[in-house]
Amino acid sequence: MKNILVVDDEPAIRDLVQMVLTREGYRVTVVPDGQTALDLLRSHKPDLIVLDLMLPDMSGHEVCKKVTEQYQIPIIMLTAKHEVVDKVLGLEFGADDYITKPFDARELLARIKALLRRLTKQEDSGINIIYQGLEINLANKTVYKNGELISLTPREFQLLEVLATHHRRTFSRDDLMSLAWGYEYSGDSRAVDIHITRLRKKIEDDSSQPRYIVTVYGFGYRFGGV
Repeated sequence: MKNILVVDDEPAIRDLVQMVLTREGYRVTVVPDGQTALDLLRSHKPDLIVLDLMLPDMSGHEVCKKVTEQYQIPIIMLTAKHEVVDKVLGLEFGADDYITKPFDARELLARIKALLRRLTKQEDSGINIIYQGLEINLANKTVYKNGELISLTPREFQLLEVLATHHRRTFSRDDLMSLAWGYEYSGDSRAVDIHITRLRKKIEDDSSQPRYIVTVYGFGYRFGGV
């Protein structure tokens, strides 16, 4: 049974999400503010967080940043705002997905299921990918560069996994959203660019001249050179 933490200051939203997720068999904890959520993480690590952008004590962006600095927990951000900048900031701070209020509970449920399904997919425990000092363990979801552990968010690892397991194959942004994120994504394909930029900063020696994740102009991205 997966544990889901819902962080939202609106009682109606908390009650709705808790009812829908509990009915689907998830164990759900709801809290009304960011600090309570952060305190809870110290004793209870959820499998996924549904996080509202507008909270009474701190912004969802701030909570998201604090969570991803210490944990590898997937985050779906809820936002009542439609501005692209709010969605971009959420992704840059480590959110894996976002959904705009008002939302259909069925869509939120589908996104939660897809993200958890992708993260819990059983991989061949014998498969490691080693390329120019980068070692990717598909079973343990870990990445080492020159022997040093690199901390990636679940979304970053998913993108790297798809690219690295198809060495030198070029993927469009839509392909990456479908293959890495496990469902027909309805958001802006620029979200892929944001995650790729964050991923490059972590694994590349020089993100302006990448050797692992290469841009194929007019098409998308590939792993490794030609």
